[in-house]
Amino acid sequence: MTTEPTRASFRIGFVPGVTLSKWSRLWEERRADLPLDVVEIDASSALDALHGDAAVDMLLARLPLATDDDHSVIRLYDERAVAVVSKDHPLATLGIEHELTAADLEGETRHDLDPTLTDAQAVDVAATGAGVAVVPQSIARLYSRSGLTYRFVSDLEPTVVALVWLVDRSDDDTDDFIGVVRGRTARSSRSRRRDEPEQAAPAKKGSAPDPRGAKPKRTPPQGRGPQRGTGRSRPRRGR
Repeated sequence: MTTEPTRASFRIGFVPGVTLSKWSRLWEERRADLPLDVVEIDASSALDALHGDAAVDMLLARLPLATDDDHSVIRLYDERAVAVVSKDHPLATLGIEHELTAADLEGETRHDLDPTLTDAQAVDVAATGAGVAVVPQSIARLYSRSGLTYRFVSDLEPTVVALVWLVDRSDDDTDDFIGVVRGRTARSSRSRRRDEPEQAAPAKKGSAPDPRGAKPKRTPPQGRGPQRGTGRSRPRRGR
């Protein structure tokens, strides 16, 4: 890893629905020397944001992604799947506390499965009352509006949000951001900047060196029999 400053700002790309507010605040507290530049990117071409003249340094996106050995990936958290429907849709009448199953969606048009539609467009079509859009909960919240609601789908796999970056661009700044998203403390040895001096470990109690120098250890004399203070006495000779 390089320790030389190479950036005017640290650029983080994120796909719609991912929230960075907490991490951004922590970064500002710990790295006031390097502003955080947050950029929304297109989820359909997320990895492209790591390349080019305006490339981001790291990326927050949803798996699966077409990553290879050139990428580092850290799984951060899961998002539950929800079915977005019009409030007039029969599934909406089941109540907000009711969780759907995949079987409940059989026979419904799944607009999220249409490769020509983005998540936003799939939600728009579901808002008309025709079919449903199954999306991560954060997407449902992002595109929420009057006339729409959603229900959790209990037996669909969650979506994984991950942190992704190029292996050859790893450095102290990327390591510091990893520390932020993983919840390391500011004083963590892995989060601390490498150009800060390491602190010596405190000496153990009673282990301070003798200023007069070490004294040689005394060994009991050999071959002289029991010594005073051992609690043993010399055998008495018979008369």
